[in-house]
Amino acid sequence: MENETKLTAGDAELTLRPDQGCRIASLKVGGTELLRQGDKFGAFVMVPWCGRTENGRFRNGGVTHQLPVDAPPHAIHGTGRHSVWQPASPATGTSAAFYYDLADPWPYPGRVTHTVELAPHSVTLHLSVEARGDSFPAQAGWHPWWRRNLGQGGQDVELAFTAAWQEERGENHLPDGNRIDPKPGPWDDCFGMPDGVDVALNWPGEMTVRVTSPSQWVVVYTEQPEAVCVEPQSGPPNGLNTLPRLVTPIEPLEISTVWSWQKVG
Repeated sequence: MENETKLTAGDAELTLRPDQGCRIASLKVGGTELLRQGDKFGAFVMVPWCGRTENGRFRNGGVTHQLPVDAPPHAIHGTGRHSVWQPASPATGTSAAFYYDLADPWPYPGRVTHTVELAPHSVTLHLSVEARGDSFPAQAGWHPWWRRNLGQGGQDVELAFTAAWQEERGENHLPDGNRIDPKPGPWDDCFGMPDGVDVALNWPGEMTVRVTSPSQWVVVYTEQPEAVCVEPQSGPPNGLNTLPRLVTPIEPLEISTVWSWQKVG
């Protein structure tokens, strides 16, 4: 397909769709698809905010901005996933980089760049958010939909991670400011990992995937039968309001993650 960019390394194959928010549409290892398929799935980019922003509103200094409410009553997952991205540099067989310029409904000019580097046993992803004028709060991260079952007669995926805390969720589905001991799933919850995100997904006897990031925030979502999500991100849900990270013309927001895999048996 014309709008696809395919990367290959060893027996790994990754497909990017810059026309669909620069999402990773497919990640196959040895011919086995690891990501849930469909236009809303794969692994999409969350930028310039992650998760829900309360009532679609955030402040920057004394100015309050209203974002489109697309997960009523909140705004969810940013504008990058709805945007068409442009090549930032020529793609090679194993790497590609794309960008899009922040525009309405986001109120501040800026540029987001997504770099993808595939190796035989891992993929390294990097996002940068640059301000092209006034400073503004922002977040960035990824929302991969890992298949709960690889469809080859094996067992469902098992998650393993150790978090320092879990963000307690209020009735509005947002962190309420309290940090609690991690609870057993199912989850649609944000966890804190001060030493960096480190989550293992194990399909017994088939495959192990490890999601790591220097960032200390990860959202884990396991409430759907088809897939589980492990989302490294630069701040917690509603972080534009509760933990703003200011992007300035001289200090971009940078976040990276590595997804590594190993076939079992």
